[in-house]
Amino acid sequence: MALYRDEGIVLRTWRLGEADRIVVIMTRGRGKVRAVAKGVRKTKSKFGARLEPTSHVALQFYEGRELDIVTQAETIDHFRSIRDDLDRLAKATAMFEAVDHVAPDREANAKLFAMLLGALRALAAADSPLVVPAFFLKVLALEGYRPVLDECVLCGTATDLVAFDADTGGTLCRSCRRGGPISAEALGLLRRILGGQLGAALNEPPSAATHEVDQLATRALEHHLERRLRSVHII
Repeated sequence: MALYRDEGIVLRTWRLGEADRIVVIMTRGRGKVRAVAKGVRKTKSKFGARLEPTSHVALQFYEGRELDIVTQAETIDHFRSIRDDLDRLAKATAMFEAVDHVAPDREANAKLFAMLLGALRALAAADSPLVVPAFFLKVLALEGYRPVLDECVLCGTATDLVAFDADTGGTLCRSCRRGGPISAEALGLLRRILGGQLGAALNEPPSAATHEVDQLATRALEHHLERRLRSVHII
């Protein structure tokens, strides 16, 4: 078995046998990795507490056929402010679920890793209502499904954009409208999120427009994944 090192973010875990745990980790260099952490549920485990969801860790693995084996784990960041706040933890869990569904096993995606790490840092710094929807929209763009926001996706007109439809991939004018309505305020937020003004968008206080963007981003990502995100609906 080959030995390798990487850094990663723990997405989820579940028990294996009496003392072990399977850990799903989004790594910088190897994409999503499923690994066995042996003995981590024992009270004397050296790194059990380091392999909990939200942990950003430096890791050493033995590569296996189906499951790798974690042999070392050193904490880079616990994201304690997220773990200790149920609302933030629920938001982080929604992002982890999205990454788990989007990322194939053992397929490197450094951009997705960097996006997730950046989103966790933003969530730890401030509990913005747009962290999760902004992350979902960025994931869609990374996957090649960036929604059209500057014109009607059907006829090309740039005025009177009043609807958004995930099937057609963006905004629609009054003549072509289908899907759901979209307000001018929500459209402005979407454009800022995907147009290089994410920081300004994240400073927006909760409002009808931020709620609208949240709902729209969730519907768009679920449409792309062809499944519901369970953790989002818990939020």
